[in-house]
Amino acid sequence: MGQKYFFASDFHLGAPEKEISLEREKRIIRWLDFIKDDAKAVFLLGDIFDYWYEWKHVVPKYFYRFFTKLAELREQGVEIHYFTGNHDVWQYHYLKDEFGINVWTEPRLFELDGKKIFCGHGDGLGSGSLGYAFIKWVFTNRVLQFLFTNFFHPNVAMQIGYSWSKRRHQYDREIFPFQGDKEHIIKYIRSIMKDTAADCYIFGHRHLEADIFLEENVKYINTGCWFKSSPYAVLCNQNIRLEYFGG
Repeated sequence: MGQKYFFASDFHLGAPEKEISLEREKRIIRWLDFIKDDAKAVFLLGDIFDYWYEWKHVVPKYFYRFFTKLAELREQGVEIHYFTGNHDVWQYHYLKDEFGINVWTEPRLFELDGKKIFCGHGDGLGSGSLGYAFIKWVFTNRVLQFLFTNFFHPNVAMQIGYSWSKRRHQYDREIFPFQGDKEHIIKYIRSIMKDTAADCYIFGHRHLEADIFLEENVKYINTGCWFKSSPYAVLCNQNIRLEYFGG
């Protein structure tokens, strides 16, 4: 087991269609093979699946290759931390029970390699959007989850989920350019920096890579998405940076 920490997000496995997603899944697996001997921990920062929902005894049948590779890393002793995003908010117990993967639903502060790293997915942070807050309440409401789980056959539920998901993300749309301090995530970071001080704040969700200093010795990294390129962050010897996998 190595001593490096790796961060990636927004694989959106399943989008926009099976063939394209499979090609991306194989590229992700090559990346995991590339880092596995150096990795002490891997942080998956949300929207790993374009849509995910699990039942007590049923999970989607897809992404066997990806899950097998995660199991291999866990058997090697590599820690894996999974942060739910807005597309895979319905992760419950499967990853924890079957693979021993830590699942987090909110951003979290870690002390790694002598650095304080605050990370999460990034959805809804700093936007102040009442519409988004309502949607998130709907998605996380236990009563509504119970109704969805028990009154829709999984085949129907998955079709509903994928139809919703395909209308929302940006694999086929122009991404808004980087807006500096107007970025919602950066506004959120600045609002918590006093009470939650960190050396680096790492998020996904935005689908736009960033590796910048917000203040002297305080970094913001966004791990982008894997639709066209393969960005990830790596922490090694107290140095954290954004890199790209070319394999």
